[in-house]
Amino acid sequence: MAELTGLSTQEVRAREAQGQTNVTPDKSDKTVAGIIASNVFTYFNSIFCLLAVLLVLAGSFKSLTFLPVIVANTIIGIVQQLRSKRVLDELALLDVSQYTVLREGEKQVVASNKLVLDDLVCLEGGQQIPADAVVVQGVAGVNESLLTGEADEIEKQAGDSLMSGSFVVGGNVIVRLTKVGMDSYAAQLTAQAKRTKERQSEMVHDIERIILVAGILIIPVGGLLFWQATNQNGMSFGQAVPSMVGAVIGMIPEGLYLLATIAFALSAMRLAKQQVLLHDMRSIETLARVDVLCVDKTGTITSDEMQVREVFAPLGGTPAQTREARRLLRQYVSTVPDNNATMDALRTFLEGGTPLQCDEVTPFTSKLKYSQVRMGSTILRLGAPEYLLDARTLELNRDLLEERAGGGMRVLAFVRGEQDETCPLLFVALENEVRENASQTFAEFARQGVHVKVISGDNPLTVSRVAVEAGIEHAEQYVDASSLTTPQKIREAVDLYTVFGRVKPEQKKELVVALRESGHKVAMTGDGVNDILAMKEADCSIAMGGGSDAARQAAQVVLMDSNFSHMRQIVLEGRRDINNITRSATLFLYKNLFSLALALFTIFGAFVYPLTPNQVSLISMFNIGLPAFLLAFEPNESRQEGRFLAEVLLRSLPAALTSFFAIAYIMLFADLFDVSQVEVATASMYLLSVVGFLILFGLIQPPNRYRIGVLLLCIVGFVACCGFLWQLFDVYHMSARAWVLCVVFAFSEVGIMQILSGVLSAVRDRYKL
Repeated sequence: MAELTGLSTQEVRAREAQGQTNVTPDKSDKTVAGIIASNVFTYFNSIFCLLAVLLVLAGSFKSLTFLPVIVANTIIGIVQQLRSKRVLDELALLDVSQYTVLREGEKQVVASNKLVLDDLVCLEGGQQIPADAVVVQGVAGVNESLLTGEADEIEKQAGDSLMSGSFVVGGNVIVRLTKVGMDSYAAQLTAQAKRTKERQSEMVHDIERIILVAGILIIPVGGLLFWQATNQNGMSFGQAVPSMVGAVIGMIPEGLYLLATIAFALSAMRLAKQQVLLHDMRSIETLARVDVLCVDKTGTITSDEMQVREVFAPLGGTPAQTREARRLLRQYVSTVPDNNATMDALRTFLEGGTPLQCDEVTPFTSKLKYSQVRMGSTILRLGAPEYLLDARTLELNRDLLEERAGGGMRVLAFVRGEQDETCPLLFVALENEVRENASQTFAEFARQGVHVKVISGDNPLTVSRVAVEAGIEHAEQYVDASSLTTPQKIREAVDLYTVFGRVKPEQKKELVVALRESGHKVAMTGDGVNDILAMKEADCSIAMGGGSDAARQAAQVVLMDSNFSHMRQIVLEGRRDINNITRSATLFLYKNLFSLALALFTIFGAFVYPLTPNQVSLISMFNIGLPAFLLAFEPNESRQEGRFLAEVLLRSLPAALTSFFAIAYIMLFADLFDVSQVEVATASMYLLSVVGFLILFGLIQPPNRYRIGVLLLCIVGFVACCGFLWQLFDVYHMSARAWVLCVVFAFSEVGIMQILSGVLSAVRDRYKL
């Protein structure tokens, strides 16, 4: 076969000039222009612009106080998302897969997006295939499950086609790229997938439902208010517009989606500074809801580096046989092409071997559990004793093997087979050190109510001992997954055991599926191609930065420095976002529900809507916007178990109904007590603020210095605006009769809100909402 030289420099440049590079647009990344556009050109911003135009036409310039808040919200959203983008882009550069290519007859390391059409790429086990290609030289096992859904390993040799998105399980091949960039199979699948809406996280989905309902209702409600004001109440255009605007802006949850977006962006930025890369920002929320964390032993509980602790003879082996077996093993590890931590440790321990003259080499795969070299009728294998030794030989050596396994060591068997007989030549005991912060990390998960399941391909006793050393609760409860032969046994095992050993890749997936079917939220960590199937089935997937390219690309979260202790911070960031956004959303929804109820009451009762746009802006500022923003970024570690929408509705509905009943009654009694419309408006603003501060007081429980400071700041700001900016915010003088009516209803609000909160709490407890 002619020597492969690859493309010349001129050929590479020519293909780059023609755009034949392996560049694909990042479906999850937004450009600067995209961030600005997504914050400026929103549905509600267009509604605010329309309302502003109507107010200008009506000559009510003073009622435009809501515009500075909207502009400030937009600017804050743009600035914070751009800050987050800058940090994430810097970290993402470290996550670009590198490939070895042949160019000008020499090997060069090139980023995946720098590959060009017809490049000769050298691929090995663990690497994802970067573009469509054809095998030129070598043999490799390839898994196409990410594309086809089939988990079977397919052998590829010279002339066979490879699809981008699949990954090499074992072996080494040189391939020629036939389709790159957007022409590749995986890129076309991605383009098709973009036409289908991605699955949203629960909280984002519920927030968009709130916004959708509000967006649908404000148009007809606003139109009816304007019609009712002009046709039934005889108001002029200049009077009807401010009245209608006051109701409509109260119904718009203008800052809710922005607040969630900023919270996620800031969390992603903080995590990026700790070398945690989020491929999907919504995974923060998902991981925060997780109650089961599935981890592998190697690379997660233990470090990536493996060391040979002992080489020992099987039962009955002589010193001379052991020396000869060591010599043969030295040659064996120089022959097989495997590049993994186990083989690196063996090659370091057994240096200086010359490759064997052989007929066939089979690399190690998680499916086979061994590697193999064939020399005529003789076969040498290295792998798991349970898969290489017959039952009798395994039983004879059980004490030797369990002694090492009980010490947390992984034991490999080196065997020779001739015809139907297999003879053990040597055993090798290897060990990984438990990660420095593993015990503290797992203890924190236990404190947070997250159960840890260890899923490994190693001996279950070995894995159990390592897990016990790492402080994982109930790690002494282990099972050999080779005995879990039916789906029913797997479903039963996930409830009974903590440690699963001798797990095959397809079983990892089945275990994750069984956990999810049992009602658990499952996160899966992994670093190798054998973890990918399970990672894709989990609610959230986490990869180690030092793991395979394929695992990193398949994961939603990548620990770039492979430091598992970052997991605690990821979970806490997610819980901070969920709990604080839930708390803040309660404030927004309170205003929206109240405004809708009062608008409908005004329409059907033929009343004049009592609140002006400026009064609503004042309430929005100190009862909703400012406290929601300040509370949204406070640390909050409790795990959120209920549904977001149900939780927010049950918290906000008592306050919204309380304000509605109080203001509706003051509107009804106004004529009876000879209270003017201006006094009704001012009294309504006071009553709305009282309930707003009551709900804020409930949300800061249990109180701390920061939360009390937020409450006091909002109260002082509200009082100051009422006292010094009363003309701007339409806070007018009230008569003694109006004050009496206002105070009476204010005190009644406290009792009504307590009663309604108790009723809804009882309903929630009874129906498990």
